[in-house]
Amino acid sequence: MSQYQAEISWQRAANEAFIDKRYSRAHQWQFDGGITLPASSSPHSVPLPFSKPENLDPEEAYVAAIASCHMLTFLWKAANAGYVIDSYHDSAIGYMNKNSRNRLAITNVTLRPQIAFSKAVSEQDVDRLHHEAHEECYIANSVETRIDIRGTWEVRGARSQEPESTRTGAG
Repeated sequence: MSQYQAEISWQRAANEAFIDKRYSRAHQWQFDGGITLPASSSPHSVPLPFSKPENLDPEEAYVAAIASCHMLTFLWKAANAGYVIDSYHDSAIGYMNKNSRNRLAITNVTLRPQIAFSKAVSEQDVDRLHHEAHEECYIANSVETRIDIRGTWEVRGARSQEPESTRTGAG
């Protein structure tokens, strides 16, 4: 069984009373590889100046984790199938809404990968790779969030294709 660790650290500033709720939400995330990231609450949740919009917030990290896992699994599936990918770029978006329990949650994430292949590939093959990547992505299998994949792909020097497919979290 694998384990994953993150250390989250926050410190109240000396001039912050805390109980008045006027304290900084800025904090740090540290990972076992040694990287430290500045984090904060989202300014959509906690107004400025108590949030730091330039810092990573948990909602952004959640969307990034879903997109990154899908990409890594897609690349692996494509390599195993013999396809050569030159680039993969995703502008993923997460949407906050009320869930089935009437609680705020990121209920939908739309992945919009733009993929460049070196050689010809069919729309059906790209759709199959996305489907298989979604089915095997650890993060997608861990969440209830609906995940839509609305990407584009091209073969270098050819016109773009626009397959659309919808995948739902939790398999």
